[in-house]
Amino acid sequence: MDLSAIGRNIRKYRTQKKLRQEELAEKTSLSTNYVGMVERGEKIPALETFLKFADALEVSADMLLVDVTYHGYTIKDSLLAEKLEKLSPADREKIYDVIDTMIKHSK
Repeated sequence: MDLSAIGRNIRKYRTQKKLRQEELAEKTSLSTNYVGMVERGEKIPALETFLKFADALEVSADMLLVDVTYHGYTIKDSLLAEKLEKLSPADREKIYDVIDTMIKHSK
């Protein structure tokens, strides 16, 4: 179980929303230092704090836990499927070819 993934996911969604750490800290009533420590995986937030992050970032808790548990891969698959649906059939086929190549060369 990789709990530091929580911080990486918080950082990912914070940067997607174009928020600085200071702005996220203000939205969650936490210190900027604490936000940075969580994002670097130095601290694991308590449940109440974790939920503050999810609310401030307007994401579900499972999105922040996606790389922490095995079932997170199901969520990732769903998110990827949503992205693929928006592409043209030709672009989708290119991506499938890349994935097939990567699978063939993986250990």
